[in-house]
Amino acid sequence: MSKLTKYEKETIVLFNEADEEAHIQTYNAGLRKRLEAFSKKYPDLCRLDMSMGQGGVSYWIDKSRLSIRFQPPMSEERRRKASELAKQNGFNGQNG
Repeated sequence: MSKLTKYEKETIVLFNEADEEAHIQTYNAGLRKRLEAFSKKYPDLCRLDMSMGQGGVSYWIDKSRLSIRFQPPMSEERRRKASELAKQNGFNGQNG
């Protein structure tokens, strides 16, 4: 089995205005776990379509449950406070 390329590991979300479901295909471990948990809790809203080789999955999900959120960049003040809080709680970033 050959190693997948970066582009073969993309997360793909397909939907159109006419359909009530979106199709999600991903190799992202975090998203896979969230989709699996959501589908177990809400099987009428989300279901596994197929498991693919090398850890990929595809799911069908009710389009009303899908959200895309855009976040603005953190201000320097907010970044500094987050860094201080992380240090206080024992989290060390790349910079020490």
